[in-house]
Amino acid sequence: MPRWGQSNSMAQGTVQVTHTGTSRWRRRTGEYTSLAAALEAASDGDVLTVAPGTYRENLVVERAVTLRGPEGSPGSVRIAPVDGVPLTVRASALVQDVHVEGQDSAAPALLVEDGAPELTDVRVMTRSACGIEVRGGARPTVRRCTVDNPGGIGIGVLDGGGGVFEECEVVAAGQSGVSVRGGGHPRLERCRVHHASGAGLSVTGEGSGLEAVGCEVYEIKGSGVQVTARAAAHLTDCGVHRTTSDGVTLDTDAVLTLADCRIHDIPENAVDLRSRSVLTLTRTTVREFGRNGLSVWDPGTRVDANQCEIHDSTGDYPAVWVSDGATAVLESCRVHDVPDALFVLDRGSRVDVVDSDLTQVRNTAVSVSDGATAQLDDVRIKEAATGAWFRDHGSGGILANCTVDGTQTGVIITKGADPTIERCTVTSPAEAGFYVSAGGRGSLDRCKVTDSGGYGFHVIDGCRTTLRRCRTERCARGGYEFAEDGPLVEDCTSDESGGVRPAAVPDPAPQTATQTAGLLGSMPGPRPAEQPAATVPAQASRSSKAVLGELDTLVGLESVKREVRALTDMIEVGRRRQEAGLKAASVRRHLVFTGSPGTGKTTVARLYGEILASLGVLERGHLVEVSRVDLVGEHIGSTAIRTQEAFDRARGGVLFIDEAYALSPEDSGRDFGREAIDTLVKLMEDHREAVVVIVAGYTAEMNRFLSVNPGVASRFSRTITFGDYAPEELLRIVEQQAEEHEYTLGQGTGEALLKYFTAVPKGPAFGNGRTARQTFEAMVERHAGRVAQLATPDTDDLTLLYPEDLPDLP
Repeated sequence: MPRWGQSNSMAQGTVQVTHTGTSRWRRRTGEYTSLAAALEAASDGDVLTVAPGTYRENLVVERAVTLRGPEGSPGSVRIAPVDGVPLTVRASALVQDVHVEGQDSAAPALLVEDGAPELTDVRVMTRSACGIEVRGGARPTVRRCTVDNPGGIGIGVLDGGGGVFEECEVVAAGQSGVSVRGGGHPRLERCRVHHASGAGLSVTGEGSGLEAVGCEVYEIKGSGVQVTARAAAHLTDCGVHRTTSDGVTLDTDAVLTLADCRIHDIPENAVDLRSRSVLTLTRTTVREFGRNGLSVWDPGTRVDANQCEIHDSTGDYPAVWVSDGATAVLESCRVHDVPDALFVLDRGSRVDVVDSDLTQVRNTAVSVSDGATAQLDDVRIKEAATGAWFRDHGSGGILANCTVDGTQTGVIITKGADPTIERCTVTSPAEAGFYVSAGGRGSLDRCKVTDSGGYGFHVIDGCRTTLRRCRTERCARGGYEFAEDGPLVEDCTSDESGGVRPAAVPDPAPQTATQTAGLLGSMPGPRPAEQPAATVPAQASRSSKAVLGELDTLVGLESVKREVRALTDMIEVGRRRQEAGLKAASVRRHLVFTGSPGTGKTTVARLYGEILASLGVLERGHLVEVSRVDLVGEHIGSTAIRTQEAFDRARGGVLFIDEAYALSPEDSGRDFGREAIDTLVKLMEDHREAVVVIVAGYTAEMNRFLSVNPGVASRFSRTITFGDYAPEELLRIVEQQAEEHEYTLGQGTGEALLKYFTAVPKGPAFGNGRTARQTFEAMVERHAGRVAQLATPDTDDLTLLYPEDLPDLP
């Protein structure tokens, strides 16, 4: 075995070159100045066994030879040039048991350009543009190879390259773990790709394709699998988990098939596809995702899922989201333990669900809105707040042979939605089997409700729903409850002796609660916990003159009082003109209150409602005060429900929205406040006589709010500005508080309070009237601490407040 020399910078090595011919055996030996020279001397079929060492050469294998390290010493041969491509293979060679190390960020470490070579037990540890790159007509078989390349792509297959990678591992990549582009089409078998800083598997470009079997993709700083720009991929028995972005993404005419795969521990969408992409899932499990399990967007985009399971969401988003004209088909699937199971929205969007189970859903199992269509056949919905909700005009579809069990409300139809529901059964709803309101329509044929805690079929607002051959059994509040001039009923039956009946006309006060609560809620009816008697008086009892008299007693607010009186006079004169048979000017009663906290906005709103009730403009005049937290939900769809419920509680009175600008933050992004605004604007238009809305907040913020929401601004008649209180007015508030609580300001206390209110900081924490009341309360507390030390205090001691009782300035 000859030895060959190297320069001092190179380790010593021995190369054995053998050749086997068909007719003779010969052994060729010689002294070679480099490993490259030995390769040059070798012929097809020769075996080059390389002695341990570090070879700083750029090797090119252009013959069908075997290049391997010594047996029993893995990792002892290192090919590590200073720059360029360390190892290039252009023939059907065998490369085995060598380490390849590159340092060139513009070149791959191991480049396969032609032939069908075999790479076995090769370890690539590099900071190159790519760890292993296959291009052109190359079709390598790569077995048990490892790539560690924190500087670039792990494995790249491009320009028509292909090959098979078996039991390979990308342990680190500064970009994509595996990148396929330019018509590349590799096959991965039992490979692992992890700790990549781009997509785990990336396939892009027309003609590019990837087939993966038994592979795992995990610990990815990006998407697990990304297929884009007319590329295609097929994954079988693969796992994708622990990414920082979406688990699987498809974009722009991409095609992907997932069979027997597992996608889990994903902080964003488990699968997101758009722009005419097509996804087929079979026997695939999706779980523990932070946003949507399936997120499907755009016309022509389609998902077909068969025998799949989607469950255990970790966020507050629907498990399946279909919008902007996309299509999803779920057959023999299970969706469970999620906030919402399926949301389909936008005209042209469609969902078909067949022989599937939707269970353990915290909110709505199926939501159809904005003109979308859903078709459910033999679907079983169990343990959800709402089974199916058709939300608005143009939204519809077909529910056939479905069962809904253990929900609050089985099916809701609102705002002109018009589904067809056939042979469906709702069992044990807490509040209603079928609930139709706000212009909802629908055709219900051979449907059944049993064991309802409320009504079986509840149709309000005169909705023209059609009921044919429906039946109810054991419904606590009655089988059927209809408004007059309501649904069309044919051959419907009930186990009640009275059969089908329209709603009786109740007394005036209960009638309001029954007809108005929950236009978008699960079930209409009074809600005592949300309507305490102190907040919701049954009926205004004072005249407008008496209420205006109370307004006049408020400290300051002179411009506000003038505005309210002017508005009241307009309404009063308009009423009198109508009584005289004259035209009355239309007065928009919705108001904007601007000003700092503590300037009396809520008090004036309460009095304004009482004035309007005394004039017969509002039925009750009560005040319902809400803020962003009361209107904006945590997930899509819940905001409209909360806003509707707040509006319903305010019917006949005033809905007062404090800090309304918080519904439209400057950095709103996907904020749900916009949904509250849109819902509110529509309600104000549809029920303009039922509720007066007052929005309030800081002056500058409210001006911005109105400027960016013209739909809101157009519905308010005027803005009333509440100025800050002057020190003298704050003193007067303290004096009123003292008089009410039987205290007296001692000598010099008034002057001390004026100085105090002049000096108190007027920053964000300053609360005007609230500051005055807090100051009085602090004085009472300090007074108590002082007087408690006296053995026998007299009446003056018990009632007089002195300058020393003032709190320290904040």
